[in-house]
Order: sequence, then C-alpha cells, then structure tokens
Amino acid sequence: MAKKKRKIPQRKCVVTNEMKPKKELIRVVRNKEGEVFVDPTGKKNGRGAYVSNDLAVIEKAEKSGILSRQLNAEIEPSVYEELKRFVEGNVDEG
Repeated sequence: MAKKKRKIPQRKCVVTNEMKPKKELIRVVRNKEGEVFVDPTGKKNGRGAYVSNDLAVIEKAEKSGILSRQLNAEIEPSVYEELKRFVEGNVDEG
C-alpha cells in the first residue's frame, strides 16, 4: 500500500506575501520578554514571523521595517546580521 503523502506545512513570508513550505523560510520570534531572535528550529515560544531564505528579501525586510511591525518590537541590527549569515549557510540549524 502506498504511503500517504504528508502535508507539507506552508507559511507566508511577511515580506513577499508568498506561501512557501516552512522549510524554505526562516522564523523570527519575539518572546514574552520582548527579545527578538532567529529561530532555526521553528519551535520556540513566542510570536513568530517568517521570511524567505533569500538575501534580497532579508535586506528588503531590514529597509522596510516590516518585521518590527509584524512582531510589534524593535529589531536589533544583529537579528538581520544573523538572518544574512543564515542565508549564506554559516549558521548551524538548531
């Protein structure tokens, strides 16, 4: 019997508004303490926003301030630096 194909979770990139498989997006989280950080595992508690795993999209997010609106928090430049490193593949996933 053929195995049932599992549904791939889709999430929306807050910058491009495209629906993509969760694996192709990077989650940024604001926790209850108001800290904002990159969540490679996608499992941390808090308000999450997803951005495409794409340098141009991350730069656009940084310029437009869309993440701070989505998460209702101040986004430190270090968060964008981490996102860029992540896209370049220099960060180990959770």
